[in-house]
Amino acid sequence: MPSGAQTRISAHGQTLTVVEVGGGIRDYRTDSGPVLDGYAAEEMCSGGRGQLLAPWPNRLADGSFEWDGRRHQAAINEVEAHNAIHGLVRWSAWTARSVGDDRAEMAYRLHPQPGWPWTLDLAVTYQLHADGLTVHTSVTNRSDETCPAGFGWHPYLYAFGATVDEAELILPARTAYRSDQRGLPAGRFDVAGTDLDFIAGRRIGSAHLDVCFTDLVRGADGRAVAELRRAGGDRSARLWVDRAYSHLMVFSGDTLGEEARRRRGLAVEPMTGAPNFLRTGDGLRKLEPGACFEGTWGVEVFS
Repeated sequence: MPSGAQTRISAHGQTLTVVEVGGGIRDYRTDSGPVLDGYAAEEMCSGGRGQLLAPWPNRLADGSFEWDGRRHQAAINEVEAHNAIHGLVRWSAWTARSVGDDRAEMAYRLHPQPGWPWTLDLAVTYQLHADGLTVHTSVTNRSDETCPAGFGWHPYLYAFGATVDEAELILPARTAYRSDQRGLPAGRFDVAGTDLDFIAGRRIGSAHLDVCFTDLVRGADGRAVAELRRAGGDRSARLWVDRAYSHLMVFSGDTLGEEARRRRGLAVEPMTGAPNFLRTGDGLRKLEPGACFEGTWGVEVFS
């Protein structure tokens, strides 16, 4: 299979399939149908679907950054914009370290390489609960010096068999980023009163979204919750993030290579920092030797 060995867990009327290649989610569904817009077993992952993005999410301008006076150059894999995108682990072979009926843990050691001279241990724990899925990520610095750290995820909330045009989005974010022609941040603005204000919830319509949001509105439990509702309100999915995730990237899929997949799901991408944070410092974490950085997001399904 293009995505390697498949690890499947099933509980509480839900089924989750995670994959060897990248350690991410290929398929997540309930008895009522898909929750995430994934991909088939015979397909290679496209559009970042369900992938973990580490040690940086989104774009790194020119693939380069400086740390402690040294310049590091990663490979350019978004050639047309001359960026390095979505980190270094999404095409690597992960190991299923622990698997049960309702729980699976995937692990990977990122070794030093050009553009990244540190060793990181990454682990992801997937857990099915009665009300949905939780995804816990940990990154541990196994090097003998401090390193930068950050990660993100790329799930697409399924648009209920239609397009995102018909769905309603609730997004708890006060601030959005402008982007330049390379998809890099070029300033921030308050969304209140603009066409990017989804705090109260409204229909997506024909809006083309490829926007990073921050200043998330959180509940007493520290969670920020985005919700996608089917027209008529009879089915919805809520994606929540804990305090480790400071940013949400929202992408309506208009530029996906496969035209048939465009706008069939809404990517709501939890990120621990802004695009290009290895250069700007916007959300960058410093990880001391032996230290661990953790974050959890999840999906709750209502029908």
